[in-house]
Parts: sequence; C-alpha cells; structure tokens
Amino acid sequence: MLSSFFHHFALGFAGTPGYLSPEVLRKEPYGKPVDMWACGVILYILLVGYPPFWDEDQNRLYTHIKAGAYDFPSPEWDTVTPEVKTLITSMLTVNPGKRITAAEALRQPWICQRDRVASMVHRQETVECLKKFNARRKLKVNT
Repeated sequence: MLSSFFHHFALGFAGTPGYLSPEVLRKEPYGKPVDMWACGVILYILLVGYPPFWDEDQNRLYTHIKAGAYDFPSPEWDTVTPEVKTLITSMLTVNPGKRITAAEALRQPWICQRDRVASMVHRQETVECLKKFNARRKLKVNT
C-alpha cells in the first residue's frame, strides 16, 4: 500500500498529480485512506479509460481534487452499473474519515457479487478511451 511507506502519518507528497488525495494536497497528516483514494482513481480509469480529475493546469487540477469535483458523464458511464458508481463515490470521498476502507470496499456488491452486478458491455469503449487518453499524455510529455 502507498501508506505503508510511512510510519503512521506523513506530511508532504510526491507522485502523479491526478492520484493525489485532497488531504495530501492540503498538506495535512495522512494515512491509509490515501490508498483508497488512489484505488478510486484507478478504478474510474479502468472503467472508462480516463481519470476523474483532469485539467491541463495543475492548480485547477488540484482545486478539482480538493473539492472532489468529478462526475460520471454520458455516454461512457451509461453502461456502468450503479453499484460501481457507489463504490467509486465512497472511495473518492473528500473527507478521509468518511472514506471507505479496504475491508468495507471488499464487502461492496460490485466486488463480492460481480457475477450479478458487473457489466461487460463497455469494455471495448473503455480500451478506446484509454488509448486516446494515453496518446494525449504522451503528446503532452513530448511537447
């Protein structure tokens, strides 16, 4: 886990900006909830191929993250189940004290009842969105 590199609480940050939690950006002490935030960002990306928080301007990106300003836009999210949206919302909760824990996440229907709630419909669309997102990132790095 990300937080296992720190004794109990840590200050300061390093990493890819889009994965940083609000408490890290506010330079507050943080612990294991930062891992669940990062997992929420990763799950969002895996489902639709782009991140929940994105802005070319890093300061605006940080503002979006600290406010928890993301959504589930159409059409990419139209075929994604409500159960996984609920899971992502609980992972991307701004207040780390109210954010879902790993143990709680493992009990969520989208994880423990995957055969009943998971949709396979959007997989190809996700791959295409992820390719476009990565192409934009590569272009940004090379310019």
